[in-house]
Amino acid sequence: MTIERLLYRDPAQSADARAADLLGRMDLEAKAGQMFQPMAEMGDPDAPGMFGGASLREMLSANITHFNILQGPTARETAEWINALQREALARPLGIPITISSDPRHAFTDNPAAALMAGPFSQWPESLGFGAVGSEDLIRRFADTVRREYLAVGIRVALHPQIDLATEPRWARASGTFGEDVEIVSRLGGAYIEALQNGEVGAESVSVMAKHFPGGGPQKDGEDPHFAYGREQIYPGGRFDLHLEPFRAAIDAGVAQIMPYYGMPLGTEWEEVGFGFNRGIITGLLREQLGFDGIVCTDWGILSGMAWGVEDLSFDERMIKALDAGVDQFGGESAASTLVRLVRDGAIPESRLDGSVLRLLREKFRLGLFDAPLVDVEQADRLVGTPDAREAGIAAQAAAVTLLRAGEEAAALPLAPGTRVFLDGMSPDALQRRGLVAADLDTADVAIVRIAAPWEQRGDGTTWESFFHAGSLDFPVGTIERIRAIAERVPVVLDVYLDRPAILTDLVDVASSTIVNFGAADEAIARVLTGEAEPSGRLPFDLPSSMEAVLANRADVPFDTIDPLFRHGFGLGAGFSA
Repeated sequence: MTIERLLYRDPAQSADARAADLLGRMDLEAKAGQMFQPMAEMGDPDAPGMFGGASLREMLSANITHFNILQGPTARETAEWINALQREALARPLGIPITISSDPRHAFTDNPAAALMAGPFSQWPESLGFGAVGSEDLIRRFADTVRREYLAVGIRVALHPQIDLATEPRWARASGTFGEDVEIVSRLGGAYIEALQNGEVGAESVSVMAKHFPGGGPQKDGEDPHFAYGREQIYPGGRFDLHLEPFRAAIDAGVAQIMPYYGMPLGTEWEEVGFGFNRGIITGLLREQLGFDGIVCTDWGILSGMAWGVEDLSFDERMIKALDAGVDQFGGESAASTLVRLVRDGAIPESRLDGSVLRLLREKFRLGLFDAPLVDVEQADRLVGTPDAREAGIAAQAAAVTLLRAGEEAAALPLAPGTRVFLDGMSPDALQRRGLVAADLDTADVAIVRIAAPWEQRGDGTTWESFFHAGSLDFPVGTIERIRAIAERVPVVLDVYLDRPAILTDLVDVASSTIVNFGAADEAIARVLTGEAEPSGRLPFDLPSSMEAVLANRADVPFDTIDPLFRHGFGLGAGFSA
């Protein structure tokens, strides 16, 4: 067989030419398989998949070659597992390599439906922390670290950044954004994309899937659209177009892939169905108006679960509608046989698949997967989570800390040498190494209290709902009373983890000093407390003064909280220049 006949195997050819050649060799089953990206757990390839679905080997047999992986125990084990998957795929007739994707896994969030705890990877602040710092240089350094660590284990698609605007204070996904300000979100999002993709997509790139088009922030009541009660997106302030701005910046930055959100728009010119089913949004707005020609992959499970606005349609009808809307790939689904049947029954022309499959194959060629599909497992542990990367992550966590109120005397920051501290919500290790920990409250000069933003339990605590922090931003009375009781005995330095803009009105006058963080290990906080690092952050969103103000806030309008306790951009530290 000549090279000419196997053009797709020739690295000297362009990605477009190779993709076109391979497409011409594929039967319907091979094409259909490319259009699904299910989740895959590391382990026995013959074991039932998530929620009792198809096993990994069954999905490979259905010609599926894109998988979204969950947590891996070590970098080496992750690399070994991905290599084994690649070898199985390469042994099949066309030898199409696997493309592995991942949700964010370099911060603190532990939610299998949104982001993963860092594990063996270096740990940095949540995206809100980068919004608090506002530095393009820092976000590029972070994204380059993510790129190198992903490449080391074989992850080639990032299901991030999340470039939504956090305009609804209660929204459960705010921590994944860069905040409320469209200029900062657009600027940092573009820089993040450029660094992850290493410029133009190539062999040293991680392909970026930005989300959630056309902007997921304006959720009614801040509820999450993974669930039926959170399916509606509303625009009482008429700011639909404002939420498009970060995606315009992403397209300008060369983003390779975009994910439409679950939500369905209410009261707009667009059809009131989930964005993954919405032809006006995907074909009309994203493709034709914004000129995006990359891959459009749905959010996970819209055919089998989150089919908002089309709940009455059958599974087959949902698939047809989403394809008519213009999607290229179904995230979280593995129904390749259904697509094959619909084509054979005449419900979908095979030519409709060709355009999408061509895009998906082109990305594999651009990433160099056909030419170098395997990674060096011997190097994985050495390249992932290096001491330098971990130190850079801690420094970024500390830099993002935002000083809201500076106390006096014992509670003044930085703490004076020899200050005896009582710790509540913080491990003693980091400050014990610095000789500052008191045996108990009676012998302490000051108390350090670490708490997290409040949230209301959704569901019974046994389902995915428990991972999403939604509802009231008011702290429980018990939390306030507990901190007040401590403050009556010693001055309090209060540190609050903000994954949403908590209401601190009843706490800032109780605490002598108040700082907030956006994902920070105890070591990062210890450095801030002792003056080894300066709290340089600026608030990436308004902090409301009351729930009444939150309820009056228009979901799509930034900086719309009445009389906020602290305004966006507030912070008493030095900050970084952009």
